[in-house]
Amino acid sequence: MASLHPSEIRNPKSAIPLTCQSCDWPAGRRALGIPFDSPKAHGYCIDMSRLPVPPLVCALAAASVLVTAAALAADAPPAFDVANMDLKTKPSVNFFRYANGAWIDKNPIPPEFTRWGSFTELQERNLATLKEIAEAASKKGDAPKGSAPQKIGDFYASGMDEAQIEQEGTSPLNDELARIAAIKDRPELAAALGRLRALGVEVGFDFSANQDAKDSTKVIAQIEQGGLGLPDRDYYVKDDADSQKVRDGYLAHLTKMFALLGDTPEAAAANAKVVMALETDLAKASMTRVERRDPQATYHKLTLDETQALLPDFAINKFLQAVNCPNPGPINVAQPEYLKALARLVKTVPLDDWKTYLRWHLLHYSAPLLSSAFVNEDFEFYGKALTGAKELKPRWKRVIGVINAGINGGAFASGGLGELLGQLYVEKTFPPEAKKRALELVDNLRAALKERINHLEWMTPETKVQAQKKLAAFAVKIGYPDKWRDYSALDISRKSYVQNAMAAEAFEFQRTLGKIGKPVDRTEWGMTPPTVNAYYSAAMNEIVFPAGILQPPFFSFTADDAINYGGIGMVIGHEMTHGFDDSGRQFDAEGNLRDWWTKEDGEKFKERAKVIIDQFSNYIVIDDMHVNGELTQGENIADLGGLKIAYDAFLKALAANPGAADKKIDGFTPLQRFYLGYAQVWRSNTRPEATKLRLKTDSHAPPELRVNAPLSNLPEFMAAFSCPPDSPMVRPANQQVKIW
Repeated sequence: MASLHPSEIRNPKSAIPLTCQSCDWPAGRRALGIPFDSPKAHGYCIDMSRLPVPPLVCALAAASVLVTAAALAADAPPAFDVANMDLKTKPSVNFFRYANGAWIDKNPIPPEFTRWGSFTELQERNLATLKEIAEAASKKGDAPKGSAPQKIGDFYASGMDEAQIEQEGTSPLNDELARIAAIKDRPELAAALGRLRALGVEVGFDFSANQDAKDSTKVIAQIEQGGLGLPDRDYYVKDDADSQKVRDGYLAHLTKMFALLGDTPEAAAANAKVVMALETDLAKASMTRVERRDPQATYHKLTLDETQALLPDFAINKFLQAVNCPNPGPINVAQPEYLKALARLVKTVPLDDWKTYLRWHLLHYSAPLLSSAFVNEDFEFYGKALTGAKELKPRWKRVIGVINAGINGGAFASGGLGELLGQLYVEKTFPPEAKKRALELVDNLRAALKERINHLEWMTPETKVQAQKKLAAFAVKIGYPDKWRDYSALDISRKSYVQNAMAAEAFEFQRTLGKIGKPVDRTEWGMTPPTVNAYYSAAMNEIVFPAGILQPPFFSFTADDAINYGGIGMVIGHEMTHGFDDSGRQFDAEGNLRDWWTKEDGEKFKERAKVIIDQFSNYIVIDDMHVNGELTQGENIADLGGLKIAYDAFLKALAANPGAADKKIDGFTPLQRFYLGYAQVWRSNTRPEATKLRLKTDSHAPPELRVNAPLSNLPEFMAAFSCPPDSPMVRPANQQVKIW
């Protein structure tokens, strides 16, 4: 889970990750089914490594949702299964292995995946439902033009028409490639950057619309660093062997892709070096992921003239005209120093080199949609080399992914027809009982956090008042939006898959820019209903739980309270805690970036956060690679806080049910099942390549540490499983993390 700022919802490169943030991946990777680490502006999600599953079509009121909890329960796998456990491992030695060892041994990673676990299992079930919906729509030949079935059905049919896609080759890009080739001067270069951005291609920098971090009622324009082809700026600038290997692979990939585009071998090799050199210069000027965690460091509200002053040799008026936003008003320039460096590059880098860079990013962006030669080479590098995936996902999954989340993909992406698809998904899978029960759990968790804040011994009464005000103001969204997005202006046909995908991206971009200067719409969602994830948005001060995650193993109508509180209860607590982690705590009850802490309490928080930073920084995961305790601190704080809040709420549920505390199920007490339910949510296997990538780019710690590390701070867990004081699962009392 992660917390997000509105800007991060549209822009995968934005400063702060969502409650569950997994990626700053290059455009197009979502279409391959490769996990993303997409941050959303000051937001946080539970597990951004999850691929959001596409939603549906056809607006239906909650009353028309005919699916029942009983029907769903009959088909769902158990929320907790003793058969998944490794009872030979002591819970005091490795609880993750104890709870999940048998499952881990029996579930190797399927060839098309980089990680396989509870999230992906649920995601695959959701995808099967979405496939049924999309296929049924594609066969409905009499659907009225402009209707949801027509748009979804034609989009899906165009993506599944392999013969047409192979025949087209790169021809859908011809007009844009010709425009790039025709660029004659720097002003035309600025216009070209704008035109490509309007199509969804991020080059040089990103331009978007975002909530004003210091006036959460308004939407303003935002400019951020961007335009890299590798997942993180560190790959360009670090001297370690792994980064060098990635750079070598990227250079070879660039060469092959230029050759596929028609360049001679010599020209392809030369063009690859041009792109690498220019992107390296951009990377050197870019802020690190850790630096971008601080929302104050990425807030610089400037006038258009002040922004232009940072870019003296860049015709920003030409760029703005090209994106159809000639008068944006104030602009948040997230990284002013980056823009200064970009201005120098615009002036000094030859125009032909810039044109080569633009050609590459247009190709890179659209490669997953093109003929098999491009798709396969794209997968060779971004799939096999970077993440260790063995096989490309089946075409239908890739197409569903684009329909749901667009070409850029990611849990917070919305460049496809996500909410259109989501309506049909909700009709088939989400009963009213689920929403009602989830809201009850949220209320219980909110009450538990309220009590924890009241009893904090390290926080002064003055700060507690503000913390309680923020908690009371939390907005809660469950299942699906109350108001569905309007796609009537988006034209979709069966002519061209590439054109459909780009049209959807352009539609979403213009819809987003249309918010600039207007009040914030607090009914909007940052995730589609089928997404197996959840998030907290600091700027909206809201916690959001899509229908996709409100299923086993996270939530079950038939499971006992222990399992549900350990699963979805912890997810809810995790998202709530994001409102009070290192980034989220800097936003007030209205979602404004404002310091509401006393200086003394702020310092106390930092001292306590330093303990969890140090704890995780000391873990070696693979080879000599450590967890980045600074980058992951928000998620680690949220995991620990979520567990504590869910535990307190569960104790209240037990107290209200006389005799329940002594009742064993499967041989385990309720308190033991609470922790087992939590641990089994994180069962997973991950490829070594993906693990290395995530250690550099993911704001979440690896799954095993998301179980063992927070539990090693909890005396209640140690008591539940009678862990000896010198056990690996027991941190010394003076080193245990105590924040929320």
